[in-house]
Amino acid sequence: MTDPIDAFHLPGLTDDDVDRWDVREYGAKAVRLRFPVLNGGALTRIATRLVEVGGAAIRSMRPGDIVAAIDAASSRLADADDPLGRIAEYALPAVTGYSPAMVRLVLDRATRDWTSTVLRDLLDREIPGGALERFVPMHGTAIRTMAVPPRLALHIGSGNVPGVAVTSIVRSLLVRAPTLAKTAAGEPLLSALFARALADVRPPLADALAVAHWPGGHSTVEDEAIAAADTIIVYGSAETVRSIRKRAPARVRIIEHGPRASVGLVGRESLALEAAARVTAARVAWAVAMFDQQGCVSPHVVWVERAAVNIDAFAAMLGRALDALEQEFPRGSLDAAEAAAIHDVRTRAEFRSIAGEDVSLFEGSGASWTVIRDADTAFEPSCLNRTVRVKQIDRLEDAPELIAPLRGFIQTVAMEGQGDRTDELARTLADAGATRITDFRRMPWPPPTWHHDGAGPLRELVTWVDLETG
Repeated sequence: MTDPIDAFHLPGLTDDDVDRWDVREYGAKAVRLRFPVLNGGALTRIATRLVEVGGAAIRSMRPGDIVAAIDAASSRLADADDPLGRIAEYALPAVTGYSPAMVRLVLDRATRDWTSTVLRDLLDREIPGGALERFVPMHGTAIRTMAVPPRLALHIGSGNVPGVAVTSIVRSLLVRAPTLAKTAAGEPLLSALFARALADVRPPLADALAVAHWPGGHSTVEDEAIAAADTIIVYGSAETVRSIRKRAPARVRIIEHGPRASVGLVGRESLALEAAARVTAARVAWAVAMFDQQGCVSPHVVWVERAAVNIDAFAAMLGRALDALEQEFPRGSLDAAEAAAIHDVRTRAEFRSIAGEDVSLFEGSGASWTVIRDADTAFEPSCLNRTVRVKQIDRLEDAPELIAPLRGFIQTVAMEGQGDRTDELARTLADAGATRITDFRRMPWPPPTWHHDGAGPLRELVTWVDLETG
């Protein structure tokens, strides 16, 4: 049996800090990960070291040096011949449940966003003029301003999509913030591998980053982490966000990325001909299949405008496109609850159809994919794992009214076939609460510069200090 993989990076960790070691086994490959179970007070000591040693180290570095170190570390994770890249490619399918092909695709796409060119562009857009290092003029005024990073940023991750937690960590390091990251139970590995790569390529920078997993809720370790931080970036359920907000001191800034869902719109311009409809169906299928629909950017419902190609024909095309993707990017493993949820959704659709309701069910073999064409136009969340509802509306202009009740929950809206209505539709969708409007091909891969849940990804992390002189 191979040695377990360390799923943590805790600078300054000593034997006295560890109560015991927890080794967990994942998947048929029996991938084993090792986690420290920390004593009371251990994380407080580690957090203090992050602030004092790591803070001094990261603030002594120019932003360009940090960018170069992140680029070098991420390139190791993208390289299947690198020891850390091999661990990621081998272990992540077992840990997350995604297929090896999906993990390889996600690694390739995610690490592209952590390259020097991309990160320099992000810095220039969000915090221009060297404001992380000095006071810079505010345009048109005699005031100068500076972006001051958190003393300690705590990141609380959720979900199982590889790369999301690393992206959050990267943003924090870019603004020169010492960073403590709690990894999600569903994906506790990639952030630790990134930290190890960073330690190899730029050892002083690794002192500014700690990565670990601990039980959520009112644990001593989590209480210590919350008490040490002055900024908390939390991803998770509404219950998780409420818990952190309630337990954090009033002085702490909390940046919330709570539960989000996304939807799609298909317009008549892409359904005038059968060939165009097939292309559109393939693009919708791509957005549904990525991350097995686990991402906040994954569509739950697709509203289709009444057109020449009828909606049942489009739903069937979507099913065939999902079937084709199953060959290239197989759906990942399901636990018992996920399999039961898909079975329940299918059964309810069948019984509604038998009862005379206007519902059609299209399904792949096993539980590989499910498309439900439903005459009820209201939004209904998906049980995920490539289960999507297709609903017909008379006009795309009716969609914002269907989305508006979900303000604060809807994130991305993908549009296809809207013709010259893009700007007007986008304006009404924004009024309804959408914070990102794109097409189905781009839907799974937001650009690094996107305004995450409506805010600048770096600007939301810093405090702007104004200097008034003269």
